[in-house]
Amino acid sequence: MDRRLLWFLVLLLPVVAWSYHAPHDRFTWWLESVPAVAGTILILAFQRKFPLSSLLLVLIWLHCVILVVGGHYTYAQVPLGEWAKGWFGWTRNNYDKLGHFAQGFVPAVLARELLLRTSPLGGPPRSRWLGFLVVSVCLAFSAFYELIEWFTAVTSGDAANEFLGTQGDPWDTQTDMLMALIGATVSLLVLSRWHDRSVAALETRAEKKA
Repeated sequence: MDRRLLWFLVLLLPVVAWSYHAPHDRFTWWLESVPAVAGTILILAFQRKFPLSSLLLVLIWLHCVILVVGGHYTYAQVPLGEWAKGWFGWTRNNYDKLGHFAQGFVPAVLARELLLRTSPLGGPPRSRWLGFLVVSVCLAFSAFYELIEWFTAVTSGDAANEFLGTQGDPWDTQTDMLMALIGATVSLLVLSRWHDRSVAALETRAEKKA
């Protein structure tokens, strides 16, 4: 196993184990944490055919932690959000907004890496459409996730209230998607050059193994 991936698992599994132990609501834990569990399984399944860059692995690890922490407490009751609520005088726990920011910030690098390595958009020359398509993918994924939340609420009734975490905000869905859009845009602006170097290092490592 790739040593980078081994560190990914060593640092993630204890957090997942803590999160799974006595969560606020077991049903909500599964709803919130399934993306982290499924993502980890996919990374392991494709580690040889399509290893990920080091930067992307770090970001996915961070996103998984955000998800399972939210799953343990429910997003509306995460202590960090409660502390921030008191510090900034907010009327609600905004930890879910951090989660939706990450929902754009991390998938932006994932979508960028997939496009760079599997499509002509990676160039040379680098396509000007790359950034636009990455942001579009992230916003589409965010909207799809909101549809999943809606479907879960319709089929599960009151059991999905903690999963929705609207906290009485009628514009919660729209602001969730806005945070994902902001996250994706910030990610491209801040991380693109770093990501290029990380992908180049991955390709160099693959050439040496070959």
